[in-house]
Amino acid sequence: MFFMLHRKPSFSKAVANMLLFLIIGTGFSCNNSEYYPKPRGYFRIELPEKDYRKFDSVFPYSFEYPKYANIKFDGLNPVNKYWMNIDYGKYHAKIHVSYKSLNNRELYQFTEDAREMAFKHAPKAVGIKESVYSNSQKKVYGLAYRIEGRDAASPYQFYLTDSTHHFVRGALYFNVVPNNDSLQPVIDYILKDINHLFETFEWKYSGK
Repeated sequence: MFFMLHRKPSFSKAVANMLLFLIIGTGFSCNNSEYYPKPRGYFRIELPEKDYRKFDSVFPYSFEYPKYANIKFDGLNPVNKYWMNIDYGKYHAKIHVSYKSLNNRELYQFTEDAREMAFKHAPKAVGIKESVYSNSQKKVYGLAYRIEGRDAASPYQFYLTDSTHHFVRGALYFNVVPNNDSLQPVIDYILKDINHLFETFEWKYSGK
């Protein structure tokens, strides 16, 4: 005759089973918890205090520009000798400035060309806001285009004219892959410099 021996589980085995149930229960409770992704962060950009100097030369116009930027000329383009770049090297940004003498040419054509160049960025923009600038005392009149959108290559363009002799066009570009969300602090910072350029802009006329 055979006898079946029944043994009580040892204390250590009971503890092990209890731990197993706890681990399984914790796993199920974790699966029910919600996950909230963290918002995208960007590196903090250090921006210097505003300080300006005057650009005044043989050019038919003058203005004040920031001391933390440099003016560079295209020596290989003698036909357009009054063109320049206001270079923000540290921030990989440039304001391209071009000049045209009206010389009885149609002002309308220049303003339309400037408008077309601004609206070329419309496919990548979420909106383009126009703002008028006028200083009758200095005979400086213009129009600015604020191009909004994360992927817009040029966030700001403008033109200034006296409506009879001079026409200047400007465009802000960054030499990086467009991501205007991360660049927004720098864009806003440079736009203040462009506003200062408007306020200090003056024409030069021959014979004076």
